[in-house]
Amino acid sequence: MKNTRFDFNSVIDRTNTNSLKWDLFGDDLPMWVADMDFRVAPAIESAIQKRANHPIYGYTIVPEGLYDSYINWWTRRYGLKMSKEDMAYSIGVMPSISSMIRCLSDEGDEILIQTPVYHVFFYVIEDNNRRVLENELIYENGEYRIDFDDLDEKLSKVRMMILCNPHNPVGKIWSGSDLARIEELCKKHDVILISDEIHCDLTDPGVKYNPFNPADNVIRCLSPSKSFNIAGFQSSIVHTTNEELLDKIKTQMHIDNSDSCNVFATAAVTAAYDESEDWLEELREVLHENKQIVKEYLAKELPVVKLVECDATYLLWLDCSALNVPSKVLCEFLRQNQGLFLSAGRDFGENGDNFLRMNIACPQELLLDGLARLKAGVIALNIIR
Repeated sequence: MKNTRFDFNSVIDRTNTNSLKWDLFGDDLPMWVADMDFRVAPAIESAIQKRANHPIYGYTIVPEGLYDSYINWWTRRYGLKMSKEDMAYSIGVMPSISSMIRCLSDEGDEILIQTPVYHVFFYVIEDNNRRVLENELIYENGEYRIDFDDLDEKLSKVRMMILCNPHNPVGKIWSGSDLARIEELCKKHDVILISDEIHCDLTDPGVKYNPFNPADNVIRCLSPSKSFNIAGFQSSIVHTTNEELLDKIKTQMHIDNSDSCNVFATAAVTAAYDESEDWLEELREVLHENKQIVKEYLAKELPVVKLVECDATYLLWLDCSALNVPSKVLCEFLRQNQGLFLSAGRDFGENGDNFLRMNIACPQELLLDGLARLKAGVIALNIIR
């Protein structure tokens, strides 16, 4: 790895810290759940330590400065102007989406998602007694695109659509024309569009995602949790210029007790957005370098597994169709045989069953270990078969 100003090389032992990633299952090398194995930006660490030095950790209000940090970030980086009046604080993107499902749709309603997609979308819909309707993405020549004819037809049956932009797990940044077409179809069918943009900052160097522009039927979910590896502080924002929708959302989130603020969250968020942009820019370079390592390794050492080209997120989508093994079977074999825990593509929808998802947000020492285990696992699988 080239010289870096910040520490993206140290392998930090996260075991016995109640880490979901490292302690829940006890695997040798977990590369599944979407958090990073990098030390946070120094400004965030300093801000948390400073707040911790105050010996009282009582109930906390959301300060004006937190909203200002969001507003300044999106204006500076993406040219999108927001105001505090159009924002609602929440403990997380998925709690926000859960609240919005409850207050903006009825039990039994169908809600549209574009599969393969973040598996929690399925749970949050079904756990709220709604039904999933899939607009399956088209996979051709190693790339994904939207089936707009199918989307048009299916939007006529729903009141709500949940979009992922950039898309998890395929790493796709939807183009401005894609977003405009989606918004047009949602307006045509009077559908509320919820846009999960949590991975928005994690794009390849020189590439930016396209945020949804404010519109009456669009609700955006934003958070620094993925960009700055602070998901444990549970902090996010809901943004919409539709005052009626925002009022309903605020009421529901209050009922759900999901609008409270973690005592350390504001320190972490403001330090991230106000003081850690240089760290993020370096992180993007590191992630891009990791992505190239995976691409070159697979091409040379394991050509039977194909990397789906992507331009965002640190989650790589691996095409394992040539192995002709169901993804859950393959995933479990890698865990048992090599201690490598990846995500089974089937979890993201039936049309993801030929794929595995790999989290590459880790020091290169761990990444190379993971790739070696993947190769050894595939070899062992072929020997057994």
